[in-house]
Amino acid sequence: MTESASACCACGACCVTYRVTLPRIELDTAPGGRVPAGLTEPYTPTTACMREHPDIPGRCIALAGEVGVAVTCTIYPQRPSACSEFAPLSAIGIGDEACDEARRRHCISPLGGG
Repeated sequence: MTESASACCACGACCVTYRVTLPRIELDTAPGGRVPAGLTEPYTPTTACMREHPDIPGRCIALAGEVGVAVTCTIYPQRPSACSEFAPLSAIGIGDEACDEARRRHCISPLGGG
């Protein structure tokens, strides 16, 4: 793992700041879907959202570890497209406005723009 990739793996601020909404066609109950439906809840007739951790409001149910120290997504290969598309350059150490705002909210230095 590169140092810049470890910045993302140590952060997790986005997973405790933003609630992920996804089209229901991404759920593993739909043909070609991959996101575990059991980790989501209905939002609208065509969308679902990732459930929150039962003991930590606002925290994605799929996040493991300590925010700002070391985290992992327990469904990384099956994560929603909203997650895989979030802050696309953060893995190489370049944040965007949403990434940097999530980091600031959790007292983690922003990555900043490139």
